[in-house]
Amino acid sequence: MVERKCVGCGVVKDRKDLIKITAQNPHGDLIVNGGPKIFGRSAYLCYNKTCIENAFKKNRLKKILKAPVPNELKGKLLNEL
Repeated sequence: MVERKCVGCGVVKDRKDLIKITAQNPHGDLIVNGGPKIFGRSAYLCYNKTCIENAFKKNRLKKILKAPVPNELKGKLLNEL
């Protein structure tokens, strides 16, 4: 069991219970729920609206991924719930 911390709420959960967002090297493209073979900086979010909104409201995703995060990603994540 591999555990990761949610960017939105800070709760530690099993990696498979979280949404993975990766800024892929070297291009910086954002990939949502990519496989384990995708390399780059990753951030994790719980599958709930509050955590997704918190991560975007305080620019936490941008800080952790060290890459620009488009606002369209927020809508995409909320639609996947």
